[in-house]
Amino acid sequence: MTGHSFHPTLLREYDVRGVVDETLHEADAWALGRAFAATVVEAGLSNGRIAVCRDGRLSSPMLEAALVEGLCAGGIDVVRIGMGPTPMLYFAEASMQEVVGGIQVTGSHNPKDHNGFKIVLAGRPVFGADLQRIGEIAACGFGMAAFGGTGQRFERAGGSEGEDILPRWIEAILRRLGPMEREAMADLRIGWDTGNGAAGPAIELLTSQLPGEHHLLFTSVDGTFPNHHPDPSEVENLADLQALVAAKSLHFGCAFDGDADRLGVVDAAGRPLAGDQLLAIYALDLLLRHPGAQIVADIKSSAGLESLIRQAGGRLDLWKAGHSHIKSRMKETGALLGGETTGHVFLAEDWYGFDDGVCAAVELIAAQARLGQSVTALHAAMPTSFATPELRVPVSASRKFATVDEVRARLEAGAAAMVAIDGVRVNRGTGWWLLRASNTQEVLSLRAEAAAPEGLEALLAEIEEQLALSGLAVNLPRG
Repeated sequence: MTGHSFHPTLLREYDVRGVVDETLHEADAWALGRAFAATVVEAGLSNGRIAVCRDGRLSSPMLEAALVEGLCAGGIDVVRIGMGPTPMLYFAEASMQEVVGGIQVTGSHNPKDHNGFKIVLAGRPVFGADLQRIGEIAACGFGMAAFGGTGQRFERAGGSEGEDILPRWIEAILRRLGPMEREAMADLRIGWDTGNGAAGPAIELLTSQLPGEHHLLFTSVDGTFPNHHPDPSEVENLADLQALVAAKSLHFGCAFDGDADRLGVVDAAGRPLAGDQLLAIYALDLLLRHPGAQIVADIKSSAGLESLIRQAGGRLDLWKAGHSHIKSRMKETGALLGGETTGHVFLAEDWYGFDDGVCAAVELIAAQARLGQSVTALHAAMPTSFATPELRVPVSASRKFATVDEVRARLEAGAAAMVAIDGVRVNRGTGWWLLRASNTQEVLSLRAEAAAPEGLEALLAEIEEQLALSGLAVNLPRG
Protein backbone atom coordinates (compact mmCIF):
# COMPACT_ATOMS: atom_id res chain seq x y z
CA MET A 1 0.00 0.00 0.00
CA THR A 2 1.25 3.49 -0.85
CA GLY A 3 2.37 5.49 2.15
CA HIS A 4 0.88 8.80 3.30
CA SER A 5 2.82 11.88 4.40
CA PHE A 6 1.21 14.31 6.83
CA HIS A 7 1.95 18.02 6.59
CA PRO A 8 5.00 18.67 8.82
CA THR A 9 2.99 20.96 11.13
CA LEU A 10 0.12 18.52 11.67
CA LEU A 11 1.44 16.07 14.27
CA ARG A 12 2.06 18.38 17.24
CA GLU A 13 3.43 17.62 20.69
CA TYR A 14 0.07 17.12 22.44
CA ASP A 15 -2.34 16.32 19.63
CA VAL A 16 -3.02 16.71 15.88
CA ARG A 17 -3.91 20.20 14.63
CA GLY A 18 -4.17 21.84 11.24
CA VAL A 19 -5.99 24.29 8.98
CA VAL A 20 -8.73 22.55 7.02
CA ASP A 21 -8.01 22.30 3.27
CA GLU A 22 -4.54 23.79 3.82
CA THR A 23 -2.57 21.52 6.17
CA LEU A 24 -5.42 19.14 7.10
CA HIS A 25 -7.44 17.22 4.53
CA GLU A 26 -9.95 14.39 4.38
CA ALA A 27 -7.14 12.05 3.27
CA ASP A 28 -5.21 12.89 6.45
CA ALA A 29 -8.15 11.82 8.60
CA TRP A 30 -8.35 8.48 6.76
CA ALA A 31 -4.61 7.95 7.06
CA LEU A 32 -4.65 8.82 10.75
CA GLY A 33 -7.38 6.26 11.38
CA ARG A 34 -5.57 3.62 9.34
CA ALA A 35 -2.23 4.27 11.07
CA PHE A 36 -3.82 4.33 14.52
CA ALA A 37 -5.47 1.00 13.72
CA ALA A 38 -1.99 -0.39 13.12
CA THR A 39 -0.90 1.04 16.48
CA VAL A 40 -3.82 -0.70 18.18
CA VAL A 41 -2.82 -3.99 16.53
CA GLU A 42 0.79 -3.48 17.57
CA ALA A 43 -0.35 -2.93 21.18
CA GLY A 44 -2.24 -6.25 21.14
CA LEU A 45 -5.60 -4.52 21.55
CA SER A 46 -7.19 -5.29 18.18
CA ASN A 47 -10.04 -7.25 19.81
CA GLY A 48 -11.25 -4.04 21.45
CA ARG A 49 -13.22 -1.13 20.03
CA ILE A 50 -12.21 2.48 19.41
CA ALA A 51 -14.64 5.24 20.39
CA VAL A 52 -14.90 8.21 18.03
CA CYS A 53 -16.52 11.57 18.80
CA ARG A 54 -16.59 14.93 17.00
CA ASP A 55 -17.07 18.54 18.00
CA GLY A 56 -19.43 21.02 16.34
CA ARG A 57 -17.11 22.50 13.73
CA LEU A 58 -18.33 22.58 10.14
CA SER A 59 -15.52 20.30 8.97
CA SER A 60 -15.86 17.74 11.78
CA PRO A 61 -18.49 15.44 10.16
CA MET A 62 -16.30 15.06 7.05
CA LEU A 63 -13.17 14.36 9.07
CA GLU A 64 -14.97 11.97 11.42
CA ALA A 65 -16.37 9.93 8.52
CA ALA A 66 -12.93 9.59 6.91
CA LEU A 67 -11.33 8.74 10.26
CA VAL A 68 -13.83 5.95 10.89
CA GLU A 69 -13.26 4.57 7.38
CA GLY A 70 -9.54 4.45 8.06
CA LEU A 71 -9.97 2.68 11.39
CA CYS A 72 -12.30 0.10 9.86
CA ALA A 73 -9.92 -0.41 6.93
CA GLY A 74 -7.31 -1.35 9.52
CA GLY A 75 -9.55 -4.05 10.97
CA ILE A 76 -10.69 -2.11 14.04
CA ASP A 77 -14.30 -1.94 15.27
CA VAL A 78 -15.56 1.56 16.00
CA VAL A 79 -18.27 2.91 18.27
CA ARG A 80 -19.41 6.35 17.10
CA ILE A 81 -20.74 8.42 19.98
CA GLY A 82 -21.76 11.38 17.85
CA MET A 83 -21.25 15.08 18.47
CA GLY A 84 -20.01 16.10 21.90
CA PRO A 85 -17.14 17.47 23.97
CA THR A 86 -13.72 15.86 24.28
CA PRO A 87 -14.30 14.77 27.92
CA MET A 88 -17.34 12.79 26.75
CA LEU A 89 -14.98 10.87 24.46
CA TYR A 90 -12.56 10.35 27.36
CA PHE A 91 -15.44 9.10 29.50
CA ALA A 92 -16.48 6.65 26.79
CA GLU A 93 -12.92 5.32 26.54
CA ALA A 94 -12.67 4.93 30.31
CA SER A 95 -16.10 3.40 31.00
CA MET A 96 -17.51 1.59 27.96
CA GLN A 97 -17.21 -2.16 27.64
CA GLU A 98 -14.51 -3.40 25.25
CA VAL A 99 -13.44 0.15 24.36
CA VAL A 100 -9.64 0.32 24.44
CA GLY A 101 -9.02 3.75 22.93
CA GLY A 102 -10.63 6.83 21.49
CA ILE A 103 -10.21 9.68 19.04
CA GLN A 104 -11.90 13.07 19.30
CA VAL A 105 -12.24 15.18 16.14
CA THR A 106 -11.84 18.71 17.47
CA GLY A 107 -10.28 22.08 16.80
CA SER A 108 -10.48 22.81 20.55
CA HIS A 109 -10.16 26.59 21.11
CA ASN A 110 -8.53 27.33 17.75
CA PRO A 111 -10.09 29.46 14.96
CA LYS A 112 -13.13 28.09 13.14
CA ASP A 113 -11.19 26.99 10.05
CA HIS A 114 -8.89 24.80 12.16
CA ASN A 115 -9.51 21.23 13.24
CA GLY A 116 -7.64 18.22 14.55
CA PHE A 117 -7.67 15.10 16.70
CA LYS A 118 -7.04 14.15 20.33
CA ILE A 119 -6.16 10.52 20.88
CA VAL A 120 -6.12 8.17 23.86
CA LEU A 121 -5.14 4.48 24.03
CA ALA A 122 -5.46 2.17 27.02
CA GLY A 123 -6.29 5.09 29.30
CA ARG A 124 -3.25 7.16 28.34
CA PRO A 125 -2.89 10.14 25.99
CA VAL A 126 -1.16 9.52 22.67
CA PHE A 127 1.31 12.39 22.19
CA GLY A 128 4.92 13.26 21.53
CA ALA A 129 6.92 10.33 20.20
CA ASP A 130 3.77 8.19 19.94
CA LEU A 131 2.23 10.68 17.50
CA GLN A 132 5.41 10.71 15.48
CA ARG A 133 5.20 6.91 15.42
CA ILE A 134 1.77 7.17 13.80
CA GLY A 135 3.32 9.39 11.15
CA GLU A 136 6.03 6.78 10.51
CA ILE A 137 3.44 4.01 10.18
CA ALA A 138 1.50 6.07 7.63
CA ALA A 139 4.64 6.87 5.66
CA CYS A 140 5.56 3.16 5.53
CA GLY A 141 2.26 2.23 3.92
CA PHE A 142 0.49 0.96 7.08
CA GLY A 143 1.79 -2.61 6.64
CA MET A 144 4.33 -4.97 8.15
CA ALA A 145 7.24 -2.62 7.40
CA ALA A 146 5.73 -0.14 9.84
CA PHE A 147 6.33 -2.64 12.63
CA GLY A 148 9.84 -3.65 11.61
CA GLY A 149 8.44 -7.06 10.71
CA THR A 150 7.05 -7.80 14.19
CA GLY A 151 3.43 -6.70 13.82
CA GLN A 152 0.28 -8.60 12.94
CA ARG A 153 -1.84 -8.19 9.82
CA PHE A 154 -5.58 -7.72 10.25
CA GLU A 155 -7.79 -10.48 8.87
CA ARG A 156 -11.03 -8.53 8.35
CA ALA A 157 -12.37 -5.02 7.98
CA GLY A 158 -13.76 -3.45 11.11
CA GLY A 159 -17.35 -2.33 11.57
CA SER A 160 -18.94 0.69 13.19
CA GLU A 161 -22.06 1.30 15.27
CA GLY A 162 -23.52 4.29 17.03
CA GLU A 163 -24.20 4.72 20.74
CA ASP A 164 -25.56 7.67 22.73
CA ILE A 165 -23.19 8.21 25.65
CA LEU A 166 -24.20 11.78 26.63
CA PRO A 167 -26.89 10.89 29.23
CA ARG A 168 -24.57 8.33 30.83
CA TRP A 169 -21.72 10.83 31.12
CA ILE A 170 -23.90 13.52 32.69
CA GLU A 171 -25.48 10.98 35.04
CA ALA A 172 -22.01 9.88 36.18
CA ILE A 173 -21.04 13.49 36.91
CA LEU A 174 -24.22 14.10 38.89
CA ARG A 175 -23.72 10.92 40.94
CA ARG A 176 -20.62 12.50 42.47
CA LEU A 177 -22.81 14.99 44.36
CA GLY A 178 -23.89 14.10 47.88
CA PRO A 179 -26.92 15.37 49.81
CA MET A 180 -24.95 18.18 51.46
CA GLU A 181 -23.64 19.51 48.15
CA ARG A 182 -27.09 19.31 46.55
CA GLU A 183 -28.67 21.16 49.46
CA ALA A 184 -26.05 23.91 49.25
CA MET A 185 -26.70 24.31 45.52
CA ALA A 186 -30.37 25.07 46.00
CA ASP A 187 -29.72 28.76 46.69
CA LEU A 188 -27.08 29.30 44.00
CA ARG A 189 -27.54 31.33 40.83
CA ILE A 190 -25.03 30.37 38.16
CA GLY A 191 -24.34 31.45 34.58
CA TRP A 192 -23.15 29.10 31.84
CA ASP A 193 -21.61 30.15 28.50
CA THR A 194 -20.77 27.36 26.04
CA GLY A 195 -19.87 29.76 23.22
CA ASN A 196 -21.76 27.73 20.58
CA GLY A 197 -19.24 24.95 21.14
CA ALA A 198 -19.74 21.23 21.64
CA ALA A 199 -20.67 21.59 25.32
CA GLY A 200 -24.08 23.17 24.63
CA PRO A 201 -26.34 20.08 24.76
CA ALA A 202 -24.38 18.68 27.70
CA ILE A 203 -24.86 21.85 29.76
CA GLU A 204 -28.56 21.98 28.88
CA LEU A 205 -28.96 18.41 30.14
CA LEU A 206 -26.78 18.96 33.20
CA THR A 207 -28.45 22.14 34.43
CA SER A 208 -31.93 20.65 33.93
CA GLN A 209 -31.00 18.19 36.69
CA LEU A 210 -29.02 20.46 39.02
CA PRO A 211 -30.57 22.30 41.98
CA GLY A 212 -30.40 26.08 41.90
CA GLU A 213 -31.03 28.77 39.31
CA HIS A 214 -29.19 28.50 36.01
CA HIS A 215 -28.85 30.99 33.15
CA LEU A 216 -27.47 29.68 29.85
CA LEU A 217 -25.75 31.47 26.97
CA PHE A 218 -25.09 30.29 23.40
CA THR A 219 -25.82 26.58 23.87
CA SER A 220 -26.83 26.01 20.23
CA VAL A 221 -23.89 24.31 18.51
CA ASP A 222 -22.64 26.45 15.62
CA GLY A 223 -19.23 25.91 14.06
CA THR A 224 -19.07 29.52 12.89
CA PHE A 225 -19.05 30.71 16.55
CA PRO A 226 -21.30 33.71 15.82
CA ASN A 227 -21.28 35.24 19.30
CA HIS A 228 -17.66 35.02 20.45
CA HIS A 229 -14.71 32.72 20.08
CA PRO A 230 -14.86 29.76 22.51
CA ASP A 231 -11.64 30.31 24.45
CA PRO A 232 -12.25 31.33 28.08
CA SER A 233 -8.54 31.95 28.71
CA GLU A 234 -8.90 35.19 26.71
CA VAL A 235 -10.67 37.84 28.79
CA GLU A 236 -12.50 39.41 25.84
CA ASN A 237 -14.36 36.12 25.29
CA LEU A 238 -15.84 36.38 28.79
CA ALA A 239 -17.61 39.71 28.22
CA ASP A 240 -21.06 38.18 27.63
CA LEU A 241 -20.76 35.99 30.72
CA GLN A 242 -19.60 38.93 32.83
CA ALA A 243 -22.59 40.95 31.64
CA LEU A 244 -24.95 38.08 32.47
CA VAL A 245 -23.48 37.70 35.97
CA ALA A 246 -23.94 41.42 36.60
CA ALA A 247 -27.44 41.65 35.11
CA LYS A 248 -28.81 38.65 37.03
CA SER A 249 -26.76 39.12 40.24
CA LEU A 250 -25.34 35.62 39.86
CA HIS A 251 -22.93 33.99 42.30
CA PHE A 252 -20.50 33.11 39.50
CA GLY A 253 -20.33 32.05 35.86
CA CYS A 254 -18.72 29.18 33.96
CA ALA A 255 -17.42 29.25 30.39
CA PHE A 256 -16.00 26.50 28.18
CA ASP A 257 -13.72 26.24 25.20
CA GLY A 258 -14.86 24.67 21.94
CA ASP A 259 -14.49 21.07 23.11
CA ALA A 260 -15.12 21.68 26.85
CA ASP A 261 -11.94 20.15 28.19
CA ARG A 262 -11.15 23.56 29.71
CA LEU A 263 -13.10 25.69 32.18
CA GLY A 264 -13.16 29.45 32.67
CA VAL A 265 -14.82 31.12 35.68
CA VAL A 266 -15.82 34.66 36.62
CA ASP A 267 -16.84 35.50 40.18
CA ALA A 268 -19.82 37.56 41.35
CA ALA A 269 -17.88 40.76 40.72
CA GLY A 270 -17.16 39.69 37.14
CA ARG A 271 -13.47 39.07 37.81
CA PRO A 272 -11.98 36.12 35.90
CA LEU A 273 -10.17 33.46 37.89
CA ALA A 274 -6.87 32.35 36.38
CA GLY A 275 -6.43 28.63 35.82
CA ASP A 276 -4.04 28.28 38.75
CA GLN A 277 -6.48 30.18 41.00
CA LEU A 278 -9.15 27.65 40.06
CA LEU A 279 -6.73 24.86 40.84
CA ALA A 280 -6.10 26.41 44.26
CA ILE A 281 -9.79 26.06 45.16
CA TYR A 282 -9.84 22.40 44.14
CA ALA A 283 -6.60 21.84 46.07
CA LEU A 284 -7.91 23.41 49.28
CA ASP A 285 -10.98 21.20 49.05
CA LEU A 286 -9.02 18.02 48.28
CA LEU A 287 -6.58 18.59 51.14
CA LEU A 288 -9.47 18.53 53.62
CA ARG A 289 -9.88 14.84 52.79
CA HIS A 290 -6.32 13.95 51.81
CA PRO A 291 -3.82 15.80 54.04
CA GLY A 292 -0.38 16.01 52.49
CA ALA A 293 -1.63 15.18 48.98
CA GLN A 294 0.44 16.06 45.93
CA ILE A 295 -1.07 18.37 43.30
CA VAL A 296 0.40 18.57 39.79
CA ALA A 297 0.47 21.95 38.02
CA ASP A 298 2.17 23.27 34.91
CA ILE A 299 5.41 25.20 35.04
CA LYS A 300 3.59 28.48 34.28
CA SER A 301 1.70 28.43 37.62
CA SER A 302 1.99 31.28 40.10
CA ALA A 303 3.95 31.36 43.33
CA GLY A 304 0.62 32.07 45.05
CA LEU A 305 -0.63 28.60 44.16
CA GLU A 306 2.40 26.99 45.74
CA SER A 307 1.99 29.15 48.85
CA LEU A 308 -1.70 28.22 49.29
CA ILE A 309 -1.05 24.51 48.80
CA ARG A 310 1.89 24.52 51.21
CA GLN A 311 -0.09 26.41 53.87
CA ALA A 312 -2.88 23.83 53.54
CA GLY A 313 -0.41 21.00 54.09
CA GLY A 314 -0.11 19.85 50.49
CA ARG A 315 2.76 19.47 48.02
CA LEU A 316 2.97 21.15 44.63
CA ASP A 317 4.60 19.25 41.77
CA LEU A 318 5.45 21.69 38.96
CA TRP A 319 5.57 19.85 35.65
CA LYS A 320 5.76 20.35 31.89
CA ALA A 321 3.04 22.45 30.27
CA GLY A 322 0.46 20.63 28.15
CA HIS A 323 -2.61 18.57 29.02
CA SER A 324 -0.96 15.32 27.91
CA HIS A 325 2.09 15.94 30.10
CA ILE A 326 -0.03 16.71 33.18
CA LYS A 327 -2.22 13.61 32.74
CA SER A 328 0.84 11.42 32.27
CA ARG A 329 2.55 12.89 35.34
CA MET A 330 -0.53 12.24 37.46
CA LYS A 331 -0.62 8.59 36.41
CA GLU A 332 3.09 8.29 37.10
CA THR A 333 2.87 9.77 40.61
CA GLY A 334 -0.64 8.73 41.63
CA ALA A 335 -1.69 12.36 42.17
CA LEU A 336 -5.41 12.94 42.74
CA LEU A 337 -5.53 16.45 41.26
CA GLY A 338 -3.84 18.42 38.53
CA GLY A 339 -4.37 21.57 36.56
CA GLU A 340 -3.01 24.06 34.06
CA THR A 341 -3.04 27.83 33.85
CA THR A 342 -5.05 27.45 30.62
CA GLY A 343 -8.04 26.03 32.54
CA HIS A 344 -7.53 22.28 32.16
CA VAL A 345 -8.56 20.57 35.42
CA PHE A 346 -7.78 16.90 36.10
CA LEU A 347 -9.82 15.20 38.82
CA ALA A 348 -8.71 11.72 39.91
CA GLU A 349 -10.04 11.33 43.46
CA ASP A 350 -13.32 9.78 42.36
CA TRP A 351 -13.15 10.53 38.64
CA TYR A 352 -10.92 9.32 35.83
CA GLY A 353 -8.06 11.81 35.86
CA PHE A 354 -8.74 13.33 32.44
CA ASP A 355 -9.46 17.01 31.76
CA ASP A 356 -13.20 17.55 31.93
CA GLY A 357 -14.49 21.14 32.02
CA VAL A 358 -18.08 20.07 32.69
CA CYS A 359 -17.20 17.84 35.62
CA ALA A 360 -14.81 20.53 36.90
CA ALA A 361 -17.66 23.07 36.91
CA VAL A 362 -19.82 20.79 39.05
CA GLU A 363 -16.83 20.05 41.28
CA LEU A 364 -16.35 23.80 41.80
CA ILE A 365 -19.93 24.14 42.99
CA ALA A 366 -19.41 21.24 45.39
CA ALA A 367 -16.00 22.48 46.57
CA GLN A 368 -17.27 25.89 47.64
CA ALA A 369 -20.04 24.17 49.60
CA ARG A 370 -17.57 21.91 51.41
CA LEU A 371 -15.18 24.81 52.07
CA GLY A 372 -18.02 26.95 53.38
CA GLN A 373 -17.00 29.96 51.28
CA SER A 374 -18.25 31.37 48.00
CA VAL A 375 -16.13 31.36 44.86
CA THR A 376 -15.95 35.15 45.15
CA ALA A 377 -14.70 35.03 48.76
CA LEU A 378 -12.16 32.33 47.95
CA HIS A 379 -10.95 34.38 44.99
CA ALA A 380 -10.64 37.56 47.05
CA ALA A 381 -8.57 35.79 49.73
CA MET A 382 -5.90 34.60 47.31
CA PRO A 383 -2.39 36.11 47.40
CA THR A 384 -1.94 39.14 45.18
CA SER A 385 1.03 39.70 42.92
CA PHE A 386 2.07 41.53 39.81
CA ALA A 387 2.28 39.15 36.87
CA THR A 388 2.29 39.18 33.11
CA PRO A 389 -0.13 37.10 31.09
CA GLU A 390 1.54 34.49 28.92
CA LEU A 391 3.60 36.52 26.45
CA ARG A 392 4.53 35.13 23.03
CA VAL A 393 7.57 36.18 21.01
CA PRO A 394 7.58 35.00 17.37
CA VAL A 395 10.67 33.02 16.45
CA SER A 396 11.50 30.51 13.74
CA ALA A 397 11.12 26.80 14.42
CA SER A 398 14.87 26.39 13.94
CA ARG A 399 15.65 28.96 16.63
CA LYS A 400 13.05 28.57 19.36
CA PHE A 401 14.54 25.52 21.11
CA ALA A 402 18.09 26.69 20.43
CA THR A 403 17.36 30.03 22.09
CA VAL A 404 16.09 28.32 25.23
CA ASP A 405 19.17 26.09 25.30
CA GLU A 406 21.45 29.10 25.02
CA VAL A 407 19.68 30.94 27.83
CA ARG A 408 19.79 27.85 30.01
CA ALA A 409 23.53 27.43 29.45
CA ARG A 410 24.24 31.04 30.43
CA LEU A 411 22.09 30.77 33.56
CA GLU A 412 23.76 27.52 34.58
CA ALA A 413 27.18 29.15 34.14
CA GLY A 414 25.99 31.91 36.46
CA ALA A 415 24.64 29.40 39.02
CA ALA A 416 21.11 30.82 38.80
CA ALA A 417 18.38 29.20 40.89
CA MET A 418 16.09 27.62 38.32
CA VAL A 419 13.86 24.73 37.32
CA ALA A 420 14.61 23.32 33.87
CA ILE A 421 11.99 20.61 33.29
CA ASP A 422 10.27 22.65 30.53
CA GLY A 423 12.35 25.57 29.35
CA VAL A 424 13.79 27.56 32.24
CA ARG A 425 11.96 28.95 35.25
CA VAL A 426 14.32 31.31 37.06
CA ASN A 427 13.75 32.15 40.73
CA ARG A 428 14.92 35.55 41.96
CA GLY A 429 14.41 37.26 45.29
CA THR A 430 11.87 39.55 43.66
CA GLY A 431 9.90 36.77 41.96
CA TRP A 432 10.36 34.42 38.99
CA TRP A 433 10.37 34.36 35.21
CA LEU A 434 9.82 31.61 32.68
CA LEU A 435 11.08 31.09 29.15
CA ARG A 436 10.01 28.05 27.14
CA ALA A 437 9.61 27.05 23.52
CA SER A 438 6.00 26.50 22.52
CA ASN A 439 5.26 22.98 21.33
CA THR A 440 2.34 24.12 19.17
CA GLN A 441 3.47 27.44 17.64
CA GLU A 442 6.63 29.09 16.33
CA VAL A 443 6.92 31.28 19.41
CA LEU A 444 8.78 31.57 22.68
CA SER A 445 6.40 31.60 25.65
CA LEU A 446 7.26 33.98 28.49
CA ARG A 447 5.82 34.75 31.89
CA ALA A 448 6.98 36.65 34.97
CA GLU A 449 5.58 37.29 38.45
CA ALA A 450 6.76 39.47 41.34
CA ALA A 451 5.48 40.81 44.64
CA ALA A 452 5.89 44.45 43.54
CA PRO A 453 5.83 46.40 40.24
CA GLU A 454 9.52 47.27 40.44
CA GLY A 455 10.34 43.59 40.92
CA LEU A 456 8.35 42.68 37.82
CA GLU A 457 10.15 45.39 35.83
CA ALA A 458 13.52 43.92 36.86
CA LEU A 459 12.46 40.44 35.79
CA LEU A 460 11.23 41.63 32.38
CA ALA A 461 14.48 43.52 31.85
CA GLU A 462 16.45 40.36 32.62
CA ILE A 463 14.41 38.38 30.07
CA GLU A 464 15.02 41.07 27.42
CA GLU A 465 18.75 40.99 28.20
CA GLN A 466 18.91 37.20 27.84
CA LEU A 467 17.02 37.25 24.55
CA ALA A 468 19.28 40.02 23.23
CA LEU A 469 22.32 37.86 23.99
CA SER A 470 20.72 35.23 21.73
CA GLY A 471 20.14 37.73 18.95
CA LEU A 472 16.51 38.59 19.64
CA ALA A 473 15.73 42.29 20.15
CA VAL A 474 12.47 42.29 22.11
CA ASN A 475 10.57 45.00 24.01
CA LEU A 476 8.17 43.17 26.31
CA PRO A 477 4.88 44.91 27.15
CA ARG A 478 4.52 46.58 30.54
CA GLY A 479 1.18 47.09 32.26
